[in-house]
Amino acid sequence: MLLEINDQHPEPRKIANAVSFLKRGGVVVYPTDSSYAFGCDPTRRKAVESMLRIRKMPKNKLMSLVCSDLSQVSQYGYMTNYSHKLLKRCLPGPYTFVLSATKLVPRIMLTKQKTIGVRIPDTPIALAMVEALGQPIITSTVKTVDTDQEMMDPEEIERVFGHAIQATIDAGLIFPEPSSIVDLSGDIPEVLREGKGDVSFFLED
Repeated sequence: MLLEINDQHPEPRKIANAVSFLKRGGVVVYPTDSSYAFGCDPTRRKAVESMLRIRKMPKNKLMSLVCSDLSQVSQYGYMTNYSHKLLKRCLPGPYTFVLSATKLVPRIMLTKQKTIGVRIPDTPIALAMVEALGQPIITSTVKTVDTDQEMMDPEEIERVFGHAIQATIDAGLIFPEPSSIVDLSGDIPEVLREGKGDVSFFLED
């Protein structure tokens, strides 16, 4: 099912419709500021397992939560004063920050290092969905099954994955550019992937 939603001014009724699928344990494709992504409710274990199957992701692979603000981030990831300042500087934006997970993070999402990825994308649709759901959304980039390439066309995404998901939000073409990943779970920031977000200030001596 394709759901057209205005990417700059998302209609509340349409957002509520999309979120209703998440609340019922479904998987929805939605836009972020770096790509289209699969999303589900982290409290719905079967939904998480379904998303892992769709993405063919191994368990114990780092998973990310899309949050609405830093207050919500702090419920799921431990932040020092230093890391809080960094997140405040960079978010909303195309970054994924790796933090030590709190006890609120579902066990199925935890890595062996007990870490979690957190995002606040600069995308009105994603933020509206999180607010409507009342909690973060698990997120994973939509990629082709055979070539592992990011997909940009919502109609193509629906054609390929429509049988396995409940809805695809159509916000037009998104030319994918992966978020930058920065690990803040240790004492020193570590850039794990240079992507769309500027990481130069993390690399300064």
